[in-house]
Amino acid sequence: MANIKRSIVQLQVALISMALASAAAATTHLRFYMHGTVTASPGSPATVVPVARGTTLLPGEFFTRKCACAVCRRPAETEGPSAASPAVGRAQGLYLFAAQHELVVMHCLSMVFTAERHNGSYVVVQGMPSSIVKVRELPVVGGDGRFCSATGYGLLRTHSFNSITKNAVLRIHMYLTMM
Repeated sequence: MANIKRSIVQLQVALISMALASAAAATTHLRFYMHGTVTASPGSPATVVPVARGTTLLPGEFFTRKCACAVCRRPAETEGPSAASPAVGRAQGLYLFAAQHELVVMHCLSMVFTAERHNGSYVVVQGMPSSIVKVRELPVVGGDGRFCSATGYGLLRTHSFNSITKNAVLRIHMYLTMM
């Protein structure tokens, strides 16, 4: 009987600890736009640069051989969809076309923030969201600064895409939890 009472007390302490930990977790929702410039123009340098190319054509690509292509990115992050919108940061990292017969993209990016209270903080996302769905989800695997030990996810939606220049603007909603 004493063992049962002790087990019940231990269970209660564990449940209270879990409740306090979840109550102490801070959540943040960020919304910004990421500008990926493949084809540079005057005043707008390329922010997506291929660093390796495969030998197999990707689906829908008739003139470029890109399968297993590694691309370095450093696109701007802004408050709005216009490149003239106030900057809030930049993305740093790469993505890989990771499949031979379908469009599968592996992302590994740090979203570095440079504006206001988030200045110097960053969030790391990594994953392989389906490229054919309207809204893609990337898991948050960490962060630093105000986002130290962040978990959560980012929802990416294509705001605009130019099929000739391959330039794109993505709308990103980040939902973060910090312990």
